[in-house]
Amino acid sequence: MTVIVKDASKDHQALPHDEDQYLQLIRRVLDTGDVRPDRTGTGTISLFAPPSLRFSLADSTLPLLTTKRTFTRGIIEELLWFIHGSTDSTLLTKKGVKIWDGNGSRAFLDSRGLQHRREGDLGPVYGFQWRHFGAEYVDCDKDYTGEGVDQVRECIKKIKEDPTDRRIILSAWNPKDIPQMALPPCHMICQFYVHLPPASSPESKPKLSCLMYQRSADLGLGIPFNIASYALLTHMIAHVTGTDAHELIIQLGDAHVYRDHVDALEEQLKREPRPFPTLRWAREDILDIEEFVYDDFVVEGYQPHAAISMKMSV
Repeated sequence: MTVIVKDASKDHQALPHDEDQYLQLIRRVLDTGDVRPDRTGTGTISLFAPPSLRFSLADSTLPLLTTKRTFTRGIIEELLWFIHGSTDSTLLTKKGVKIWDGNGSRAFLDSRGLQHRREGDLGPVYGFQWRHFGAEYVDCDKDYTGEGVDQVRECIKKIKEDPTDRRIILSAWNPKDIPQMALPPCHMICQFYVHLPPASSPESKPKLSCLMYQRSADLGLGIPFNIASYALLTHMIAHVTGTDAHELIIQLGDAHVYRDHVDALEEQLKREPRPFPTLRWAREDILDIEEFVYDDFVVEGYQPHAAISMKMSV
C-alpha cells in the first residue's frame, strides 16, 4: 500500500463533511446514551439504532477518518485476510497487525471453552463464513477449498450477471457456528445494490453501493476500521465487476462508547475534519478478488490529525 500526500485545501470543504455524521453520533451518545455494563467489564455509554451513516465513494473517495490517524495498513491486511478465508490471527501478527491478538490468546480461547484450539485459531469467524458458509469447521490449518458456499464469489457473480437481484448479500452471522467462534461477528451482514445507468446514457458504467448492518459498534476504535474496511471492500468488488463504487451506508445496532474512551473522544471532537483521501490501484488489470495484494492499494491525499490512543477492550 502506498500513501501519497497532496495539498489538502479544496473548495468543497465549505460543504458538510461525511465525517461530521460520525462525530455527531459520538456527541449524541456521550450526551444522551444509557450507561450499561458489558461483556468486557469496562462499561459503555450506549445508544440503540441511531440514524444510518452514509459515505460517498464516488470519484474514488476513501472514507478514512481524518480527525485521528487510522491504522490503514491494519485495515487493508485484515480485509485481505477476510477475503482469503483465513481464521488464523497469527498470520496478521507476523505482519505487525495485532488487532486480533487478544481474542486469539490462550487465556481468551480458554475462557470461551475453546481449550482444544491452538493459540491464534479464532474458529469459523468472518473469513470462513464469507468463503465457506455451511462447511464444517475443523481448525484454522485445514484447506476448505470447494467446501461450503463462497458468498464473496456469489455476490460478484450476481453483480455481473443479475445486477437487479435483491439477494446480493454477504453474511457472517451463522448461529450454528457462533459457539465455535472466539468472537461472534460484530459487522454481520451487508447487501450490495447496483445502480444501472439511465436509458439515455447506456454507455455509463453501473454504480455499486453497499449497506452494512453492525450489531455491536465500538465508536472509538472499531467503527473507524469498519467504515474504511467496507469502503475498501466495495471499491474492490466494483473494480472486479466493472462498476463504479458509489456509496457506503452503515446501520448500527448497539452504538457505544467504552467509558475509558470518553476523554480521548472528547479530544477528537475538538478537531475539524479534513478532506478524505482517494484510492487508486497500482495495477489496473486485476480481474479476480483474490489477486489483490497490499501493494495494490495507493491512498492519495491522506492528511489526518494525529493519532489518539485508546485501549481495546477484550
